[in-house]
Amino acid sequence: MNPSNIHRIIVSRTDGIGDVMLTLPMCIWLRNSFPSATLVYLCKKYTSPVVLSFAPINEILILEDLIALTQQERKKKLSADILIHVFPNKTIASWGLFAGIPHRIGTSHRWYHTFFCNHRPSFTRLHSPLHEAQLNFHLLKPLGLQEIPDFESINEVSAQFRPSNESIPAFSNYVILHPLSQGSAMEYPLEKYEQLASELVKQGKTVLITGTSQERMRIEGRFANFPNVHNLMGELSLSQLVLLIQNAYALIACSTGPLHISGALNVKTIGLFSARKPIHPGRWKPLGTDSHALVFDAGCVKCEQGEPCDCIQNINTTEILDCVFK
Repeated sequence: MNPSNIHRIIVSRTDGIGDVMLTLPMCIWLRNSFPSATLVYLCKKYTSPVVLSFAPINEILILEDLIALTQQERKKKLSADILIHVFPNKTIASWGLFAGIPHRIGTSHRWYHTFFCNHRPSFTRLHSPLHEAQLNFHLLKPLGLQEIPDFESINEVSAQFRPSNESIPAFSNYVILHPLSQGSAMEYPLEKYEQLASELVKQGKTVLITGTSQERMRIEGRFANFPNVHNLMGELSLSQLVLLIQNAYALIACSTGPLHISGALNVKTIGLFSARKPIHPGRWKPLGTDSHALVFDAGCVKCEQGEPCDCIQNINTTEILDCVFK
């Protein structure tokens, strides 16, 4: 494929913040391989502030806006040479065919891609030993990619993640605790986050609690009497949260979007994980040069057998604090 003949590429990923963050390495590859092309990202509205910080991206298409358009209006918006379905979506796949996009790429493991995609790389995410960011590169093989890059070669992305300026609360020397995940991940006990907050304050840190307004209801009453601990749940836009993370001393969270934002910014990032595949850190650890993924027992028998297991709850707070201050 001659890069000079490719003028517009659409990358489609319409799921969560963490999933979107882990497409940044493939976007960097596309920018380097097709330097003159306009690189477009199709995402949901709530993840768009993150994508706006992706240096390789020239333009954003919002899924909700496209849904509201007429068929002909949408066809015009989706004019492109290449459409890459990183997150499979039957409706979006049908749009690509109707728009007449010449190269439509999607995994062979979705039956509807047989009708809507003319490039269908065969790979599995569920049983692969690769990291999620590496798995995305399978979709680039029809564009000339020869080998899936190793994790170390795509781990440093901070130069290509550039948050915009926003007004944020004025704090210094702070650690962010992001205790909940909106149900998207195995969570660490709130009682242990309280222990972490107490110890961090003793070590001279300010502690900020982040999350959504709905999540705030789950922790109401917790952290209330802690000195130098501030509950910001529901008070920040996503753009503000990104900037708050960028200026943090460290962030502690389970496998959720802010963890991946923090890692990409090269903030000290401590991720708390289950050892069970496919939600283990081998698949979902954050990118970044100061990221750390902790499990209670990498050889947990229940996790190895794929059984439900709450061993994440047994990760020692001392181990987490050692990671923060080492």
